[in-house]
Amino acid sequence: MAASTPKYTALVMAAGSGTRMHSSVKKQFADLCGMPVVAYSLLAFEKNARISAIVLVVPKGDTDEALKICMKYGIHKVRNIVEGSDQRFKSVYNGLKCVPEDTDYVLIHDGVRPLITQDLIDRSLKYVLLTRACVAAVPVTDTIKRANSHGFITDTLDRSTLWSIQTPQSFSFPLIREAYESLYKTIREYGTDESRITDDAVIVENMTECHVRLIAGDKRNLKITTPEDMIIAQAYLKEQGQASGE
Repeated sequence: MAASTPKYTALVMAAGSGTRMHSSVKKQFADLCGMPVVAYSLLAFEKNARISAIVLVVPKGDTDEALKICMKYGIHKVRNIVEGSDQRFKSVYNGLKCVPEDTDYVLIHDGVRPLITQDLIDRSLKYVLLTRACVAAVPVTDTIKRANSHGFITDTLDRSTLWSIQTPQSFSFPLIREAYESLYKTIREYGTDESRITDDAVIVENMTECHVRLIAGDKRNLKITTPEDMIIAQAYLKEQGQASGE
């Protein structure tokens, strides 16, 4: 009997408040060259033939706005629109609980990284199948210093071993679900420093025995955090002819 084709779900995280944008409009819904920021990520996964479903996580009270975006831009793969929480890992957990049960692998992506390419999605699909856990990353090019609490340099890190982590972060669905359930059990029983939970990979690193593989990301796969990031993203999109109406 031939092996069944793996099923992949994209979990698009767009539940942040975007306080650093200094705007009344949340950054995931802000206009970027004629479309909301989050629509670019959703359309990228919509267009990928191997992605069978999308789960979208948005701030509390914004599910109607998200549904309107999906309807307007023809995003039909969205199976659930889920309300997030006050911390990213809690929002991810909310989303994971709504991923279709027949999913084999999950690609967790920041909805405010609008410049994700089909090449990066395909690379994520390839390596998660091989390794069960992989994250997009780019080499650090700046010199990185460690400082003490008084602001004085204590040492210089070897940048040849340092990587800047992006998304997608891709995992076997049973693996990432197990990791999150173990995390929540640890929090309930022992407590933990939640400020150290900075991404999904660190949860897998600490809650399972699986090693996480780094894969080549894309320098243009920037995260919209500040107004300056919007300007850079606009320039990239116009250069690529992807702005609305082009």
